[in-house]
Amino acid sequence: MSERQIFANLLRSCSKNLLFEQGLQAHGAVVKTGLGFDLMLNNDLVDMYGKCGRMELACAVFDRMIERNVVSWTALMCGYLQNGNANGSLSLFRKMGPSGIKPNEFTFSTNLKASAILGTPENGMQIHSVCAKTGFEWVPAVANSIIDMYSKCGRISEAARMFNAMPVRNLISWNAMIAGYTLEGNGDRALLLFRKMQEQGEIPDEFTYTSTLKACSGLGAMQEGTQIHASLITRGFPYSVQKASAGALIDLYVKCGHLIKARRVFDQIDAKNVISWSALILGYAQEGNLVEAMDLFRQLRGSTYQVDGFVLSGLMGVFADFAHVEHGKQMHAYTIKVPYGLDISVANSMVDMYLKCGLTNEAERLFSEIPVRNVVSWTVMITGYGKHGLGKEAINLYNKMQAENIEPDGVTYLAVLSACSHAGLIKESQEYFSRLCSDRRIKPRVEHYACMVDLLGRAGRLKEAKNLIESMPLKPNVGIWQTLISACRVHGDLEMGREVGEILLRLDGNNPVNYVMMSNIFAEAGHWKDCEKIRETVKRKGLKKDAGRSWVEIDKEIHFFYNGEDNHPLTERIHEVLKEMEKRIKEKLGYNHGVRFALHDVEEESKEESLRVHSEKLAIGLALVCGGLDNEEENRVIRIFKNLRVCGDCHVFIKGLSKVLKVVFVVRDANRFHKFEGGYCSCGDYW
Repeated sequence: MSERQIFANLLRSCSKNLLFEQGLQAHGAVVKTGLGFDLMLNNDLVDMYGKCGRMELACAVFDRMIERNVVSWTALMCGYLQNGNANGSLSLFRKMGPSGIKPNEFTFSTNLKASAILGTPENGMQIHSVCAKTGFEWVPAVANSIIDMYSKCGRISEAARMFNAMPVRNLISWNAMIAGYTLEGNGDRALLLFRKMQEQGEIPDEFTYTSTLKACSGLGAMQEGTQIHASLITRGFPYSVQKASAGALIDLYVKCGHLIKARRVFDQIDAKNVISWSALILGYAQEGNLVEAMDLFRQLRGSTYQVDGFVLSGLMGVFADFAHVEHGKQMHAYTIKVPYGLDISVANSMVDMYLKCGLTNEAERLFSEIPVRNVVSWTVMITGYGKHGLGKEAINLYNKMQAENIEPDGVTYLAVLSACSHAGLIKESQEYFSRLCSDRRIKPRVEHYACMVDLLGRAGRLKEAKNLIESMPLKPNVGIWQTLISACRVHGDLEMGREVGEILLRLDGNNPVNYVMMSNIFAEAGHWKDCEKIRETVKRKGLKKDAGRSWVEIDKEIHFFYNGEDNHPLTERIHEVLKEMEKRIKEKLGYNHGVRFALHDVEEESKEESLRVHSEKLAIGLALVCGGLDNEEENRVIRIFKNLRVCGDCHVFIKGLSKVLKVVFVVRDANRFHKFEGGYCSCGDYW
């Protein structure tokens, strides 16, 4: 074996095993033996330095080369790509053209991957065009990269066109197309292709199974997912040592609500990774089983795996949704101690958690401490201000964001429009909606129009709101009609409410929420026969609306209440306190139960009893029992959280209670925050 070949083998071994120091020594030996300008060895050096993450040395070798070939250029492009610099690869590809060196299939594949990573279909399409002209389009490696590029750039129809036109497909072709459909959220097509590839004799590998399991997760397709799991077992597929497929299997069972099966798979895995841990931890947390979730989290912290930003932000998101402020604060303290705690995604999740727990001051302080804020950071804060009814603050923050040259996206526009809506800022909302419509980067969505409908509805301009829905260039969805029917209820427009209700039932006749909204309109207008018909329809269809649930945190423990619940150990005392409060509010403010919010076909006294056991009142009752009615602490705040909107009677009751007790009540419902203070609510009685 020649000295030249020995050096080549040594450099390739260093490249494969990422042995930088040995590679550096080999480079020195190559130069000393007079082979410093050898084309093959220089190509191996470029490849070795690139794979070892030393791109400055790879570029230095490349720049000193007297002669270069396609391997030289492609090796440096691969180095850029492997080191996370997709733009560097594409820039080099453009420089290669004038050099006279023709690209090969590896050059094309590398830069198609770079285009996919950047999500820039324009670059990818230009490369595809060159491939077609030079005869490389149907080389399997290139064709597969074209499919992958179009899929990752959101051009799934172009990917499918390429796939269908391929004269010869291999397993990678099928995997790229299945992954593309899964990424797009079209799980049905992914599963159809999975069956078709097997019919044509292709044997699935780990990538195939991982993508199809993700497709099942997205669809909530438990049966198909279980069949794929069974197939893994019968084929003897070693999923217990395949991290990606095992993680996807756990995620499937978690998303389908089968935590016992998810845990069984988790316990069987030999090679657990952070993805497996994350899926199960978040699964338990989202099901409300925080004890098990935090126990697993402690095990993860004690393992050799590093807790990443995904786990931290995911758990923070759960604490935000359930308003577990104490857990959130503990997690905040933990993030300060770990490297991933510096991730922008983690910081954004913490700001969101404090906002959703009603702690705007803490959120503001944390937001101001984020060293480099991205558009998500600003959007989270603007959304939070909006939910708290702080429309002016949201607008000021939006303007400050633009002053810092951060471009808003569609979600940011939605946040500022929603903030204007909650605060009743019609003029400002119209201005921002106009800006959105003239922003060429973003297409307005139905949700943006719904904010305008909500604002017009709030102002009693119901005909304008309806005209906006009917004239917008998008197909109206259920949500925007629900926004309008809510406004009809507030302003007592029975005629339009009936009309909109009929549209809703045609669009979504199996959604109990639509029947409830119609029933409320009829009830407030005293049309009890219509109300009865609605109830009969709901009963006949077997529809059930989500049960009202409220919760309150006392001494770091969360207490949940459902409407009418009586199994709390302090139920008797809670009812006594609520009756006492009703009496005091009635004496001082003339409060009477809003019995129109109760069923019309029961006795008046029973109506009052049913309203007294609404979940938010029970939660408030417990807070008063535990906090002491005679607590005269200044600026005392009681925080209550509810999964549905606060009902009218409870809203009136809490306003009165805030005045009588001189206590601030902050209630987060499904729509916004209500701050009750001195007999008034921050929502202005429109929610």
